[in-house]
Amino acid sequence: MFLTVSNLTKSYNTGIITQVLKGVCMGLEEGQIGVILGPSGSGKSTLMNIIGGVDRADGGTAALGDIQITELTDDELVEFRRDSVGFIFQFYNLIPNLTVAENIEVVSNISKAPLSTDEVLDAVGLSDKRNRFPRELSGGEQQRVSIARAIVKNPKLLLCDEPTGALDYETSRGVLTLLQKVNEQFGTTILMITHNSAIAGMAHAVFRLRSGEVAEATLNSELVPAERIEW
Repeated sequence: MFLTVSNLTKSYNTGIITQVLKGVCMGLEEGQIGVILGPSGSGKSTLMNIIGGVDRADGGTAALGDIQITELTDDELVEFRRDSVGFIFQFYNLIPNLTVAENIEVVSNISKAPLSTDEVLDAVGLSDKRNRFPRELSGGEQQRVSIARAIVKNPKLLLCDEPTGALDYETSRGVLTLLQKVNEQFGTTILMITHNSAIAGMAHAVFRLRSGEVAEATLNSELVPAERIEW
């Protein structure tokens, strides 16, 4: 198993102790797409933040290949996030005064083994927009730039936090189709969190979180092409 999470626990103390993760266990093979489903407050974002090295667990383990994420020091977590993980968020976080190509190159310039900017721009269908600024792009195009920026570093794991949450239906399907293409073209392992259960059909593995626990884990023998997903 490429990504392995075992008995992961996490609580927050805001005057009252709230247990967010209650012994989460899950696994994902290399090159697969995984989807974490669950309502708000189920622990999806906390789980993703721990896997991505942004937050720390109270107990349990998380590993990516031979990297024991939960045992890394703060400095090692910085290297892990830089070298091994790509992040795609609901909001694009592009640098407004840089062009499309420059937004991507900011990441490629600090990566150990980046893909070529031209290859990534072609993959996301933005070769003709390389010199545009974010303000000159639609929401869907800006999300494509954020995807390109995440994959240019050639990450071991691509983490997507509600990547279609701010997009309309048709644009959302386009972004999901692109993520499926990235998985197939580059062999990128992808883990996505969403509240939209329709997206589960495009994933190899589906994990349903409820109140900080994996209530159900299923494998899909056949994947639904993203362009055929309806909700």
